[in-house]
Amino acid sequence: MKKSIRLYLTGSVQSLFFRQFVKEHAEKNNVNGYLRHLEDGRMEIFLEGESSGVDSMIEICKKGPKYSNIRDFEIKEEKLQDFKEFKIIKF
Repeated sequence: MKKSIRLYLTGSVQSLFFRQFVKEHAEKNNVNGYLRHLEDGRMEIFLEGESSGVDSMIEICKKGPKYSNIRDFEIKEEKLQDFKEFKIIKF
């Protein structure tokens, strides 16, 4: 069954390494959506795909790569958007 969620992360998430880390794991888990930085410093990650892949991505994003520091996260359920890939959106 497919599901869709939006994550908001706060912490040391501004680096290019963090963005690539999330993108690579999304592709490995067959999860589509996007990642972007918000003006308030948080990172927004929209994930959709099979429930198991999305659940894996939630755990991966909560921990982040080595040396990252996730201080807070918020999860919201969303409607499916039918993304075809995972993108990093520049602001």
